[in-house]
Amino acid sequence: MTHHAADRPQKTGFETRAIHAGQDPDPTTGAVVPPIYATSTYKQDGVGGMRGGYEYSRSANPTRTALEECLAALEEGERGFAFASGLAAEDTLLRAVCRPGDHVVIPDDAYGGTYRLFAKVAAPWGLAHTPAAVDDLDAIRAAIRPGETKIVWVETPTNPMLTIGDIEAIAAVAHDAGALLVVDNTFASPYLQQPLTLGADVVVHSTTKYCGGHSDVVGGALVVKDHAIAEQVAFHQNAIGAVAGPFDAWLVLRGLRTLGVRMDRHCDNAEQVVAFLEQHPGVSEVVYPGRPEHPGHDVATRQMKRYGGIVSFRVAAGEEAALDVCDRARVFTLGESLGGVESLIEHPGRMTHASVAGTDLEVPADLIRLSVGIETATDLLADLEHALAPYA
Repeated sequence: MTHHAADRPQKTGFETRAIHAGQDPDPTTGAVVPPIYATSTYKQDGVGGMRGGYEYSRSANPTRTALEECLAALEEGERGFAFASGLAAEDTLLRAVCRPGDHVVIPDDAYGGTYRLFAKVAAPWGLAHTPAAVDDLDAIRAAIRPGETKIVWVETPTNPMLTIGDIEAIAAVAHDAGALLVVDNTFASPYLQQPLTLGADVVVHSTTKYCGGHSDVVGGALVVKDHAIAEQVAFHQNAIGAVAGPFDAWLVLRGLRTLGVRMDRHCDNAEQVVAFLEQHPGVSEVVYPGRPEHPGHDVATRQMKRYGGIVSFRVAAGEEAALDVCDRARVFTLGESLGGVESLIEHPGRMTHASVAGTDLEVPADLIRLSVGIETATDLLADLEHALAPYA
């Protein structure tokens, strides 16, 4: 079943699309929330007579369709695809676009799970990769292998160093080499950044994070700009089968409805956290694109609506102190993942990025990453003050 951008109104605002795109009231009951279609199969009106394009829920499910249409509308893409996880979305994209012998340029501080996918799964399959800094156009050009590079893969902001890549400029470099630009937009969310409007070909999301927003679902998504690529992805989504189930799709769709208001609060709180950390004597460095000192600040200002809810910082007393700060926090929950309404604290070197230890993608041992939630800001600041008290 094909759903095109032309089928949706394009002039409405982001929050309106988040609430209405793909989510018309149920024609039978008038329900304003799309139902959870917990079904595997559908009655056909005669052999080959599918109702609305539905025959089997791996191929299409109405709840998943609602989510996919909403994601496409928010990212201003041709077509959206919902998956069981962000990594399932990434793997499906690689199988759809690349073949053994091809090459991909990846960020030199890529998310650990993405790096593991390339290094431990795709590489044995025959897909080569080269890391390059997303904020260095010359490095990206140098990493490209003419005739072999099929994808330039970018995270912006990156995880956890929050490096900013200039999407428009990187798109020009990738396209000059005959490669696609894929942007992982998980950290920014569609509310803060729409890479397809800046020249990207495919957007990737872990919808587990800000799109879902409540730490109660695991999911992934692709949004594609080009019709031909969309058809390739659609074939592989069905053939590989790592699709989002109807309840998971419903939870992510529920999250998207409040994405705009949540992201504004995430950003408000993150800015207050940054101001606190900047003046704390126990903090040696604060990493946040909203700081004028951040190397990518000007690019982030140009291509993002605001600077996001993720803050990284380094503890002056070193790795053991950073581990202690994580342990002392109480309102900030020690845990992996990010983008939920609750604030999280983690030590990337020992947790989310342990898989890149000893490689060129290794992160600093004294680094802490915060996913700043939507709690009362003064409570978050008091918790950080307590956690950092021994190092003041």
